[in-house]
Amino acid sequence: MAFLPFTGPSGHPTDRHAPGGAPRPGPVRRAAAELGALAPGLGAAAVAVVLSTSLSRAVPGMSAAVIAVACGVALTNLGGFHRTLRPGLRFAGRRLLRLAIVLLGLQIALPEVLALGWRALMVIAAATGGTFLATRWIGGRIGVSPRRSLLIATGVSVCGAAAVAAMHEVAGSDDDDVASAVSVVVLYGSATIVALPLLARLFGLTPHQFGVWAGASVHEVAQVAAIGAAAGAGVLASAVVVKLARVVLLAPIVALTSVTLRRGTAPRPAAGAGAGAAVAAAGRRPPVMPLFVMGFLTMVIARSTGLVPAEVTQVLPEVTGVLLAAALFGLGTGVNLRELVRGGRSLLLGGVATAVIGVISLLGVVIIG
Repeated sequence: MAFLPFTGPSGHPTDRHAPGGAPRPGPVRRAAAELGALAPGLGAAAVAVVLSTSLSRAVPGMSAAVIAVACGVALTNLGGFHRTLRPGLRFAGRRLLRLAIVLLGLQIALPEVLALGWRALMVIAAATGGTFLATRWIGGRIGVSPRRSLLIATGVSVCGAAAVAAMHEVAGSDDDDVASAVSVVVLYGSATIVALPLLARLFGLTPHQFGVWAGASVHEVAQVAAIGAAAGAGVLASAVVVKLARVVLLAPIVALTSVTLRRGTAPRPAAGAGAGAAVAAAGRRPPVMPLFVMGFLTMVIARSTGLVPAEVTQVLPEVTGVLLAAALFGLGTGVNLRELVRGGRSLLLGGVATAVIGVISLLGVVIIG
């Protein structure tokens, strides 16, 4: 007597068994297997986060995310990377990164930014936009690749390592480009911690002017906070709010760049290719508005409308810092140090970009106020 195969509502045989008659694992087992694959890499990232957070507290102006990149680079180039780490580190470098950038929006309240006044906002817009465009142009002239120039331009003009990582998501750059851009942010941003207070004293800037200049020109939020803390409460308050105003510009810059790249990579199907080939090619283009950028903007709006409890906003910088450190550790493990040390032109571009944003923002502070 023959038995009919078990069928579902559609009348087609169900897929209850894997090929060979072995039962397919249930959703719980699949989830456990996926977590097991992620565990080694996420465990390594957790160790890196603890180490980088501890070091960042001991070194003023050095963010945990930046130290985490260095840890990732060291792990790979000293031979400590194992293939079992790859799934978890890939998860950290993509999913956790996007979550961190979304949560970064909850640190920004638009009323505080608008309270800076139109003069300060003009300085911020001119310094950020001018530096971004100038850096990309100069990069092309001195032989830095377009993708690397884009990451350096974003990191210097907006908000350091977080901006580099966000642009990496849409730019199609490689991990060496990320490491090069973050190295530039660390090197020149750290130099400004020493240089800016001396120059502010030389130019006779008021505490408010110094705060606006620091916030509009220094790369990392941690570096801005270090300068402000050393210079006094008057400088710190202005500097941090101005810096967060620059962070707001991360969303439009990434979105506009994504649109530009999308147009530049428009599909050109071969002669005779069908519509399916065109659709497949279009699917490889960057999205018009990445979801994590939309999430970032949504969080900015939520914070600005007062919907987020104060208890949440107080702990958010720590949570965001941990996620960014884990993500950048994952990206750092993909870096080939031998290739990175050949990037003398990238260091030159970073120095020029730092000078450009410093000069534009200083002139704006002195002329506009």
